[in-house]
Amino acid sequence: MKPFSPMLTLCALFTISHPVHADMIDDTVSSITRAIDEAYTQDDERRDGRDDDREWQRSDDQRRQYNDRRRQLEDRRRQIDERQRHLDRERQQLEEEERRLDDEYGR
Repeated sequence: MKPFSPMLTLCALFTISHPVHADMIDDTVSSITRAIDEAYTQDDERRDGRDDDREWQRSDDQRRQYNDRRRQLEDRRRQIDERQRHLDRERQQLEEEERRLDDEYGR
């Protein structure tokens, strides 16, 4: 019975310590997995932030281009309106000259 007793004790210790080792390995694997996930998540957040910055900048550039083009069109419209007013004045002067001419020779 004496040789059997140390063997039984050793088996009991092995069965008790085996789950402890498995838990330690499982905890270690979980910690490593969590660290990797966090690293990728932070990298994705930084990349998303850069994408947002680029998108915002692109949006600003588009807005600026739109505003510039809009101002150009408004300036062009004002120029055309001014030219039209000038042509209207010239037409009115021409009509007045025609009336005076008709009045002078019509008498």
